[in-house]
Amino acid sequence: MTAPLSLASIAPEPDPRPVLIRIEGLNKHYGAFHVLRDIDLQVREGERIVLCGPSGSGKSTLIRCINRLEIAQQGSIHVDGTDLAATTRAAAQVRSEIGMVFQHFNLFPHMSVLDNCLLAPTSVRGLSRKEAEERARMYLSKVGIESQAHKYPSQLSGGQQQRVAIARALCMKPRIMLFDEPTSALDPEMVAEVLDVLVQLAGTGMTMLCVTHEMGFARQVAERVLFLEGGQILEDSPPQVFFNQPRTERAKGFLAQILH
Repeated sequence: MTAPLSLASIAPEPDPRPVLIRIEGLNKHYGAFHVLRDIDLQVREGERIVLCGPSGSGKSTLIRCINRLEIAQQGSIHVDGTDLAATTRAAAQVRSEIGMVFQHFNLFPHMSVLDNCLLAPTSVRGLSRKEAEERARMYLSKVGIESQAHKYPSQLSGGQQQRVAIARALCMKPRIMLFDEPTSALDPEMVAEVLDVLVQLAGTGMTMLCVTHEMGFARQVAERVLFLEGGQILEDSPPQVFFNQPRTERAKGFLAQILH
């Protein structure tokens, strides 16, 4: 009798999508703390990747390096073949096509929801206010918050503010979206409304990298789950493999704690 194949032994089909992000030999230090160690990573266009792991493992630093909010001391990051460390116009254009949503919203408190969404498209993309407002209202509608367009961030709940932050990033029509623990600052009852927006966004074919501890979201949306520990990628697997047959003892321990 032939033994059944395990999940880990099933060879994946070759992915025809082009590589959009290529990271090679990335090392990042904060003083004596070596936060990222020899990171090599390829992300294909349209891939949805969840990064998980214990606090201090380098997850947030890695995605912050992708849009150059953090500068690594060694290694390279290329997006669509362009070196993000270059000072060329092409590099600046590519960086403007990377959107990011932060843990703490980072909305401008003195500006209305609508004006938060208009700022970058008009000042960076050069859109007219009319064009930018049409785009902003479209994305505010997509995240279910257009009725709050003329309110200020302080007048909104945390979940509403995070949905505004997502709409604001989408107003730049980015090719890549980075999410740094987008639900961790929210009250539990507000988490679902933000995750619903992320699930909808995942269905559009957007390239997404999301740092999160929401493992239900990872199971539902991710094509790959990266598990980081000590500044290294210890596991890089489809979610069905990572959750059912993690390879490392460290990942097994992490899942046992977070899925209890």
